[in-house]
Amino acid sequence: MASETMIQNAKAFLQQESPDSKLNLYDHMCSVMHKILENRTPNSVDLLESLSQEVKTNKFAPPCDPSSDVRPASLEVELANVQNKLFEKPSEDAEPEPEDEVEMPLPDLMDTAHYFEQAGLGLGREETFRIFLALKNLVDTHTLQSVRFWGKIQGTEKNYIVAEVEYREGGEEEQEGEEEEGEESREEETDEAKEGDEDNLPTPDYKPPPVIPKEETGTGCNKKTYFVCNEPGTEWTKLPPVTPAQIVCARQIKKFFSGNLEAAVISYPPFPGTEINYLRAQIARISAGTHISPVDYYKFEEDDEETVTVKEGTRSSKMSSSNLPEFRN
Repeated sequence: MASETMIQNAKAFLQQESPDSKLNLYDHMCSVMHKILENRTPNSVDLLESLSQEVKTNKFAPPCDPSSDVRPASLEVELANVQNKLFEKPSEDAEPEPEDEVEMPLPDLMDTAHYFEQAGLGLGREETFRIFLALKNLVDTHTLQSVRFWGKIQGTEKNYIVAEVEYREGGEEEQEGEEEEGEESREEETDEAKEGDEDNLPTPDYKPPPVIPKEETGTGCNKKTYFVCNEPGTEWTKLPPVTPAQIVCARQIKKFFSGNLEAAVISYPPFPGTEINYLRAQIARISAGTHISPVDYYKFEEDDEETVTVKEGTRSSKMSSSNLPEFRN
C-alpha cells in the first residue's frame, strides 16, 4: 500500500510546470475531471483526448483582444508624437517680435546641408530639417548669441545630436553651486584624513601631483558650450565643462557610446566621470583636431603697447585677421 510520502512525491511530480505551455499535468487533469463531472459526459473515456484539448484551448488568452482596434504604440509612433510638436505653429496670442530684435543666431542649416549633399555627404533632408527645428527650439528657450549644428555621434543604443552654442553676455547660468559642492566634498575628505592620522600610523612620503584646474567658461576648451539630445524634439541636455584630466584619459582609451549620459565608463585607466563627461572630452578633442586656419588668414602683428623683455630682447606679438579676405565658415 502506498505511503503518504509516496503520494506526496507523486503529486509533486505531477505539479511540475512545463517550460513551453507553463501548465502542469496535475492542474490539467483536475480541470478535465471537473468538466466531465460537471457535464456528466457519456462515454468519457472515448472523448478524453478531445476534452483535454478543449480545456487547453479555453485556457489560451491572447495578449490583446483581437476584436479591439487599440494596439500598443510602437517606438516610431511615440517618436512621431514627440516630434509633432516641432511642426506646431506659434499661437496667435503670442506677442509679435519687435523689429529691433537681434539677428537670428541660427544659420540656414538647410543651405549648408545642400552643399554637403552635392559631395554625397549629410544626414538627409528630412532628418536635417527636423534637427533645424530642434535647434530653433533651443534658441527660443535660451539666450544664445550663436548656434551651430556640431554633428551626430552614433551609439550602441541611442545616438547623440550635438549643438555648439555661445551665450550672450550675462545669459549663461553660473555653476557656483556645483563647485561649492565639490569643495565641500574635498574638505570632508581632508577631515577624514586628519582623523586617520591620529592613530600614529606610518604615512607614505608620496604626494600626488597637483590637479590641473579646468579652464574658465569662455576660454580654451570651454570656450563653447554644447547641448545634446538623442532625437530631434526630445529635451536638450547641457554638457558640463571639460577638465584636463578627462581629456588626457580620453586620449588613452577607446570606448563605444551607449546613448545614455548617465552610463558608467568602465575602462583602464579609469575615466574620471560618466558618459556625459566622456562625450564632452571627445567633442573637445574632435573640435581641436578639425580646426582649420586658411593660409594668410591670420598674421602676427607686433604689439607696441605691451612688450616683454627676455634675454634675447624679443617682443610679444598677437594674431590678427583684420584687413584680410573673408573666408566662409
